[in-house]
Amino acid sequence: MRKMTKSNTTHEASFRDPSGYMFHDGNVLRRRINPIYFKQYKALKESGFFKTLFKNQLLIPHEETSVSESEIIITPEPISFITNPYEWSFEQYKHAALHTLKLQKYALTKGFILKDASAYNITFHNGKPIFIDTLSFDFYEEDKPWRAYKQFITHFFGPLVLASYHGTEIFKMLQTHIDGIPMGLISSLLPGKAKLSSTIYSNIHLAAKMESKHSEDYSAETKIAKLSKKAQNNILENLFNFIKKMSLKEETEWGNYYEKTNYDDASFQGKKELIQEWVSDLKPQKLIDMGGNDGTFARTILSNVSEVIVTDIDSNAVAYNYKQVQENKETNMLPFVCDVLQPAPGIGFNNTERNSLIERLATYAPDITMALALIHHITLSGNVPFDKSAEFFSKFSKHLIIEFPKREDSWVESLLVRKREFINHFDFYNQKQFEQGYEQFFTLEKKIELKGTKRILYLYKNKQHGIA
Repeated sequence: MRKMTKSNTTHEASFRDPSGYMFHDGNVLRRRINPIYFKQYKALKESGFFKTLFKNQLLIPHEETSVSESEIIITPEPISFITNPYEWSFEQYKHAALHTLKLQKYALTKGFILKDASAYNITFHNGKPIFIDTLSFDFYEEDKPWRAYKQFITHFFGPLVLASYHGTEIFKMLQTHIDGIPMGLISSLLPGKAKLSSTIYSNIHLAAKMESKHSEDYSAETKIAKLSKKAQNNILENLFNFIKKMSLKEETEWGNYYEKTNYDDASFQGKKELIQEWVSDLKPQKLIDMGGNDGTFARTILSNVSEVIVTDIDSNAVAYNYKQVQENKETNMLPFVCDVLQPAPGIGFNNTERNSLIERLATYAPDITMALALIHHITLSGNVPFDKSAEFFSKFSKHLIIEFPKREDSWVESLLVRKREFINHFDFYNQKQFEQGYEQFFTLEKKIELKGTKRILYLYKNKQHGIA
């Protein structure tokens, strides 16, 4: 194996752990392991622990690239696009939590523990949650409590319980609480009836009381002198079973979007076929469908594109899409929650630990972006001028397939009526103004009016040399 030297391009999300860090070696992302973690790494490797996790798709696989006295370099399997906890549906968040518990339960059987239980250590890859922090494992010490227990509650269990009562908007709190939602805040936001659950009471309310009593010196492992492995397993099993049964009772406007379309089946099918034709001609490797609801249109081209991302503002629609991904084993489909009017910002120290959505999309560089039945919501619900939305798409789109509903479209009429006395301000919402706005950033390649509708489908190419 060749000797590798330390790179200066350390990954911005990888500076906190003394055990090692991620870095960019050209276009390849690698991980440096520091001598302080050599003992754990070698034990995990030689015991077959890593191999078992790889085989069961619990941990992102890696290859050992180089070994020396000062460093070990491993190269993880590439992940094209990283999603963050505040971009997951309820079911995705649940599966990420259960995945973390599975790892801890298995680790205990082999004499190890998870020393970190951050929600940011999970992302979605090949249609499933995957743990991505290889250095998060440590040796189990007899009768010592799980040191990452509190982190699991503030990153996973607490947010899930809050969401079950208040809806998935709660997950956005992870944008401002990158180290987890404080225990006391979780407790205060829960209704009184939540205390009737022994699992919620013991893992949130009681823990919050202990934290308040002992202030900043509180930690699960210091306040509980001993905890047997059997007792730990009981806690893990209780949390696992409780989370597994959790459900979301939240109705949303667009959950059954395609049951309420304003055009007939023939028009709907015609739109699918046109999109298939345009996508096929471009031969893309990567495609993103923004505002793609439950992935209906993305699935028409799924077999012809290596990677497909589908975003939507509606968490229920994303959850339904994710359910289909699971059932159909669609390993090349990635759904996640995204509000185009408020894309996820960069967060953490220097606002760079977790990249903004726009930065991640620009790095991902999809060959095609689709925006179907979206522009009227951006423009009329969000009051965003056409040149502004065109600029947004131009930051990451090589080709753009975008649908424009004309003023005569019934949904556009409905949105315009809501403007009341300001309706005249939106006289700019017309085909001519739309084309002028988008042609500032894109070159028009195709334009077809969808039969049986008041809508036009456009195919644009980005004018920017760096993208187009």
